Amino acid sequence: MKDSRIKTPDNLRSSRWFAPDDLRSFGHRSRMMQLGYAEEEFRGKPIIGVLNTWSEINSCHGHFPERAKEVKRGVLQAGGFPIEMPVMSVDEQFTKPSSMLYRNMLAMETEEVIRSHPFDGIVLMGGCDKTTPALIMGALSAGVPFIYLPAGPMLRGNYAGKVLGSGADAWKYWDERRAGNITAEEWRGVQGGIARSHGVCMTMGTASTMTAIADSLGLTLPGASSIPAVDANHSRMASECGRRVVDMVWEDLTPDKIVTDGAVKNAAIVAMATGCSTNAVVHLIAMARRAGVSLTLDNLDALGRDTPLLANVRPSGKDYLMEDFYYAGGLLAMAKQLEDRLDTSCVTVNGKTVGENIASAEVYNDDVIRPLSNPVYHQGSLAVLRGNLAPLGAVIKPAACDPKYHTHEGPAIVFDSYPEMKKAVDDETLDITPDHVMVLRNAGPQGGPGFPEWGMLPMPKALLKQGYRDMLRISDARMSGTSYGACVLHVAPESFVGGPLALLKTGDIVRLDLPNRTLDMLVSEEELEVRRTAWVAPEPRFQRGWGWMFSKHVGQADTGCDFDYLTREHGPAAGEPDIF
Repeated sequence: MKDSRIKTPDNLRSSRWFAPDDLRSFGHRSRMMQLGYAEEEFRGKPIIGVLNTWSEINSCHGHFPERAKEVKRGVLQAGGFPIEMPVMSVDEQFTKPSSMLYRNMLAMETEEVIRSHPFDGIVLMGGCDKTTPALIMGALSAGVPFIYLPAGPMLRGNYAGKVLGSGADAWKYWDERRAGNITAEEWRGVQGGIARSHGVCMTMGTASTMTAIADSLGLTLPGASSIPAVDANHSRMASECGRRVVDMVWEDLTPDKIVTDGAVKNAAIVAMATGCSTNAVVHLIAMARRAGVSLTLDNLDALGRDTPLLANVRPSGKDYLMEDFYYAGGLLAMAKQLEDRLDTSCVTVNGKTVGENIASAEVYNDDVIRPLSNPVYHQGSLAVLRGNLAPLGAVIKPAACDPKYHTHEGPAIVFDSYPEMKKAVDDETLDITPDHVMVLRNAGPQGGPGFPEWGMLPMPKALLKQGYRDMLRISDARMSGTSYGACVLHVAPESFVGGPLALLKTGDIVRLDLPNRTLDMLVSEEELEVRRTAWVAPEPRFQRGWGWMFSKHVGQADTGCDFDYLTREHGPAAGEPDIF
């Protein structure tokens, strides 16, 4: 077999810390010995950083202590030396006011932890929504060979003989609870049955969307994103990550050789076919920009028009969950259906091309993973809208809402804050019809603060009692990838910085034309100019600390909400650290 090694022990990155015969390297070696390691355990071997986003409050990553052991076992088997490092655990349920406020913090921590330590290669352990883009953004900027280990989806939920999907069914049953159709006891039953193992949401929410994107970018072992968190295959995959990353170091398989224009386009196509979360737009644009790849909303909309939805997985699909998707063949099988649309020459972390990885993939249930001839929906998961309400763009999931709202015109009912909106929707006497357009503003990157997942505005009780379960809703917020409904999101620029949404008034007529990708308020430009002149900017959300830094530097939704000084356009990444 041909030796694929490019690196030698002498030119490993870690050799700068440990090899020289000087006082500083003496200090490094002696401190490793203080930890109980003999020199022969770490000198001249690839040192692998295992960046672990585990915490005791992050249920998605509850199995990571065991997986980290399995990764380290694989590293040792391949002749490397593993070092586990904790990094921030940005969990979706408990991090307030919004986990998105801290995505860039984890990205910065990841980049700096990698750069400042003697790591030759990295295994990134993540999965919960923001951890995937954050870890990858930081690792792309650091430039060291890395492999991504996805947490995997939890097992399907269950209650009273019904299969439950995390997030999506929580919304559904909550509407029924508010409508008075289920009891408190039934509601508690759903609460106890909807999330019953370690792992991320088992719907095609943001977590599974982003790990599928990481997989499609070539950054995971092929198909790793589909494996359920508690499946024994997940443990074996973890050890294989450890073994493979050691080889990646010797081969000098750096991320710039993997995340190319073609790989980013592949990821976008596969994401559309999965019925991806709307959050994919923000995160994929941000990751692509870290890799120096230009990706815009218009690029994504064009791919969405041409890519059919093939994964019959909730919430865009109707019947199945991620466990079913895995048993049906998983991501590799779905990519095989799209083979003619993909750049199959792209290299992935296993050293093989996309074409080689999907060559023998099969679909075992063609109702879960549909063929191109029988898609769940004729177009992809996302559509981008523009108009005088969203000159920089907004997004919607056409397949996840009632088709009658694809073209809609109605009067706006506008809320300036979530508490104001929540109070109104719980008022059974609210004067509202299903033709109204509910609007929430001041919920974007600056206004939320932190771009919270408020975009699936609750249905008003007054309409729930009448049997309605959907209506057109618009906001500058995000929404959970497990959500559904006629929700227009990510309106840019956001209202908090003076975007047109700030000028809308209750009673103004709003028009959505999805086929033509437009979103407008039917208000004259003259009137809008009067309102623009009268608009007063709100007080900043933060006066110090991380929030202040976030507010000063975060971009709008259409550019991925990265910090201006972290993008490639701002300047090249820092070089190797000085060692004196």
